[in-house]
Amino acid sequence: MTSSATKVAVIYYSATGHGTTMAQRVAASAEAAGAEVRLRHIAETQDPQTFTQNPAWTANYEATKDLPAATGEDIVWADAVVFGSPTRFGSPAAQFRAFIDSLGGLWAQGRLADKVYAAFTSSQTAHGGQESTLLNLYVTLMHFGGIIVPPGYTDEVKFADGNPYGVGLIANRTNITEIDEITNNALDHLARRVVTVAGRLAG
Repeated sequence: MTSSATKVAVIYYSATGHGTTMAQRVAASAEAAGAEVRLRHIAETQDPQTFTQNPAWTANYEATKDLPAATGEDIVWADAVVFGSPTRFGSPAAQFRAFIDSLGGLWAQGRLADKVYAAFTSSQTAHGGQESTLLNLYVTLMHFGGIIVPPGYTDEVKFADGNPYGVGLIANRTNITEIDEITNNALDHLARRVVTVAGRLAG
């Protein structure tokens, strides 16, 4: 990897692990496309005692709690950022929003601007608010002065997964550690597109 490699931060919040698996796929695909990647989870803000009855949430928390947590400096470092959050009532999760709300100082300094941004999400149902979650997030990124790079219909896989705004997973149709092939292909395409566009802008 050279010093001129595109720098990509994959920053996500995941409760039950679907987002963790999706983020790992994006990070691996961006690296395969030649990028230097930072994979960072957004730290859990809920008391672990409140989700002890949810084995998947507890397992994901235990698996990620000691990994490097996202900070604003990860965005400053990056040429491109891929965000991930589950859908909560048509918007990003509260834990994700808390992280975004912590970036006010960097935003005021203009240090979040002029970077490529894209995103992925998940929900339990086919019409669970995935599109509105991504659009709500992109409104925030407009305030950053970010360059939003959605996948659109720029690859055949987008006619299969059907989401031009980002990538969305219907979480109750798959094992947490096994994302379906169509979604994996869409995540790969999103990562490659982000790396390609960010590289062109840097050039």
